[in-house]
Parts: sequence; structure tokens; C-alpha cells
Amino acid sequence: MTKGSDLLVAALENEGVERIFGIPGEENLDVVESIRKSSIQLVLSRHEQAAAFMAATYGRLTGRPGVCLTTLGPGALNLSTGAAYALLGAMPMVMITGQKGILSSRQARFQVVDVVASMKPLTKLARQIVSPQMIPTMVREAFRIAQEERPGPIHLELPEDIAAEECAPVALVAPHQLELPIASDAALDRAAALITAAKRPLLMFGAAASRPRSTSDIAQFVIRTGIPFFTTQMGKGTVPGGTELYMGTAALSERDYVHEAIEQADLIITIGHDTIEKPPFIMGKDGPNVVHVGYQPATVEQVYFPQSEVIGDIGPSLKVLADRLEGKLPNAQALLHLRERILERIAVRATEDRFTPQRLVHDIREVMPHDGILALDNGMYKIWFARNYRTRMANTLLLDNALATMGAGLPSAMVASMLYPERRVMAVCGDGGFLMNSQEIETAIRLKLNLVILVIEDDAYGMIRWKQAVDEFPDFGMTFGNPDFVKYAQSYGAKGTRVDDISQFKQALEDAFSGGGVHLVNVPVDYSENERVLVKELRERLPAILEDQDDA
Repeated sequence: MTKGSDLLVAALENEGVERIFGIPGEENLDVVESIRKSSIQLVLSRHEQAAAFMAATYGRLTGRPGVCLTTLGPGALNLSTGAAYALLGAMPMVMITGQKGILSSRQARFQVVDVVASMKPLTKLARQIVSPQMIPTMVREAFRIAQEERPGPIHLELPEDIAAEECAPVALVAPHQLELPIASDAALDRAAALITAAKRPLLMFGAAASRPRSTSDIAQFVIRTGIPFFTTQMGKGTVPGGTELYMGTAALSERDYVHEAIEQADLIITIGHDTIEKPPFIMGKDGPNVVHVGYQPATVEQVYFPQSEVIGDIGPSLKVLADRLEGKLPNAQALLHLRERILERIAVRATEDRFTPQRLVHDIREVMPHDGILALDNGMYKIWFARNYRTRMANTLLLDNALATMGAGLPSAMVASMLYPERRVMAVCGDGGFLMNSQEIETAIRLKLNLVILVIEDDAYGMIRWKQAVDEFPDFGMTFGNPDFVKYAQSYGAKGTRVDDISQFKQALEDAFSGGGVHLVNVPVDYSENERVLVKELRERLPAILEDQDDA
């Protein structure tokens, strides 16, 4: 005889699960015991939200579902933000939560919340397991659906009496490779005709273009067609550096320097664009035509309504599309003359002797090798990294432009360090977002990770403060105090450094990486550049009335 919890863990091993992130409770102690006897590592976090961010980032980086585990009620509900993070960000994840027994009710309604109902809007599938015999098929289905396009989170609730129930052994279901179709010949021919006829074509790479399985074919498409490209925030790094065709990143929806190319394009080929991202450009009646290349049909929005679609596995579909285009695009590089001016304007003031966002990005890029990974939390600095940080490999700048939640930067960096211990990994956090999951420093130390945490301090919720200024509201309600971050890090057993001289910043980062372990580096920031560049300078470039970016 075997228990339901044993079947669950065996099914997880069958799926290749190596780690489970989370905080168990009394309702899943049987599951914990089954994990103890398995090959799976239980990564105990200090908050369930952080565990969900870790599991989601594991899915983002590997393409395989990350797994997190919590108890019932309050523990399960703490996964909600992480579930939405994975759903909007298309990250495969399986969440397993406990529940009171369903065959009897010895504790009445104590701690009982309908978690399955609460998770349904935040997941691709949410189900309660009511029989141990169902566990192998339900786990297989959960992993299959989590990985299918569009990837996302799955929730399974395992009541404690089902976990403890004994039953005869049940055969596991063998995983199988998910095969995606290639776009139809008719769609490819139609797209090829539009691209061939274009006078000023431009490529755009979005979030779905960074799936681990697609990046090599995407790079080859750029090389074979010679069309210049820009990226969305989450599409950064899709094409390796060195093509000399990169035109910039759309960190804003309009008016930025990269939009000089967008505004002149008569055709934009969007590859992997997902409208969960803040719009990288605004379509209108007088704008360019758009060819949408994606795993799934476009979600038509007020600002995005493509005229042609190429739907299928992106990499192979682009390969056969390139066969139709290579050597047949005399106007491929019609917009390339704009490249130097765009990139020069973005790089202005990157070496000034101040803690400007541009200088921070510049020095970090020099410290990080081509395969180094930056995991950004969410704050004002995210716009500057999206605009100014040049990526040379896919998935080396992890930022969230979908849910755009604070608190995910440190947990995401921790998973990157677990998966790639030989690479430099840095979490970049504002003082607001960092303190939302800063307790995970203890987890990082316990796991003996090598990790640098950069905390950018402005004593405020800087992004919202900037928006407040843009909208000409008085400065109110956005500032706060902070602990001594160096002492805070040291209290956990981490190393800590405060840098108040920008000339010492780069060396401080080098020393932090060289020293190994967990090292927090704390710096101030001069956000006066927000107003100078992102408001005044861009308003002068396009003397249109500055619209609220959130409405764009």
C-alpha cells in the first residue's frame, strides 16, 4: 500500500521536479515526509509569496514548471500575487496547497477558505484532488497545461486526509514532448508579400520571443533578413549582441527616441508580442501595418490590431518565413541610418560623476559579463535599465512588465543563482520593493548562494512619485524612512557595503562578486533625470501634450 502523498511526490519526480519552493503547514505534513524520502529538494522560503516568485522564475528560465508548496488558508492565499505574476508573465508553474480533510470535519471551518475558487481567475486550471487514485493523471495534466502555450500557473489542492489515505499503487503517466505546429503556408506567403513590399520595415521582439526554445531561430531570422529591430522590455536579449541591427528598447509607449524609427516604419513585424506588456507603440489609423508572429493569435486591443498573423511555433515558423525573404528585401535596412542617433541620445550622461540612473546602468553593464543575469524588482530604475542596458544573451535581464509587481526581484535572482551558480547574478531593487521580500536574504544564505543585491535608495516610492510630478500633483504621501541597509544585511550574516562616491561604485560591485556569498551594496540615486529626460526632453522631441503613460 502507498499513501496519496507518496503518489504525489512520485508523480512530481516523474515530471523531473528537482526543487519545491515553499512553506508547509500541518495540513501537508504527509507530503513533507514523502518529499524527505524522495530525490526532491525542499527549498524552505520565509514567505509564500517569495516561494511563488521563485517557482515562476524557475519556469521562466527553464521552460519547465516550477513547483511551490504551501498550507491551507493564509499560506495558500499568499500565493495569489505570485500566481498573477506567472499568469500575466506566461511562466509555467504548479502550486500545491493543503486543505482540511474533506471526508470528515473535525475542526469545523477553522482556517478553511475556498482557495480553489480564489485561484481560478489567476490560473490556467485550479482543482481539488478528491481521491489518491487520481493523483498521477492530475499531476500529468497540470504539468502539460502549465507548459502549453500560453504557459502559466496551475493550482492543485490536496486535502490532508487524501494525502494520508492509503491505496494500492497507481501507475504513473509518462510525460511526452509538446509539439507545436508551424504556421500555415498561406499565412507565411501573405506575411512574406507584405514584408517584401515594405519600404521601411522594422522588427519588434516581445515577451514570448524569449521562450528558451526559440531564441536561436529568432537570431538567425534577424541575420538572414537584415531588418533592424527593437524590443519590448520583456523581449530584451532575445537577439544576441553583435548584429548591429538593434535600434533600442521601447521602455515607454511613445515619444522616446526609439519611436523615431517606429514612427517612420511602414510595416512592423512583431515577434512574440503579448499585450500583457505595456504597449511598446500605439497603433492608429495612420500608423504602420503590423504582421503578428506568435504562438497564439493576437489579442486585439484598441492600440494593437495587426493586419496579418503568422501563428505557430515561433522558431520553426520564422525559419521557413526567412526562406521566403532572404535576399529579396532591398529595403530591409531603410531605417538603419537612425540607429546611431537613437543609441547616442539614450547613452547621454552615462559617465557623469553623479548617481544618475544612466551612470548606474553604465557601470553595472561593465561589471556584468555577457552571460551575467540581472533580476530587476519593479521601480523607477526599471525604465532606465530597459532603455539603457544592452543585453547580449536571452534571459539575462529579468524584469516584469506584465503584472509589474514589487517584491519579485530578490526571489527571482535567487533562482537564477541556483540554476546558474557559475554565472554572476545580481538583484537590482529599490528600497521600497526590496523590503517587501528582504527576509529571503536568510534563505539565500542558508542555500549558500553567490548573489549580489543592489539596493537603490531614494526614501520613496519613486515611480509613483515621478508620476505624481508628471501629473502636476503636489509631492505627497510617497516618502518613508529606511533601516541601515548594511547593518540589516549583516544581521542576517550577509556582507554589506554602502557606496557614497560614484567613482567607487564599480569597484564595490567587483569586490562583492569576487568575495562570493550574499553581498548587499547600497547606493543613493539622483532621480532628477526622470524629470529632465523622461518628461522635458521627450516633450521637446515631440511637442505634443504629454499623456498619462498608464492610459496609453
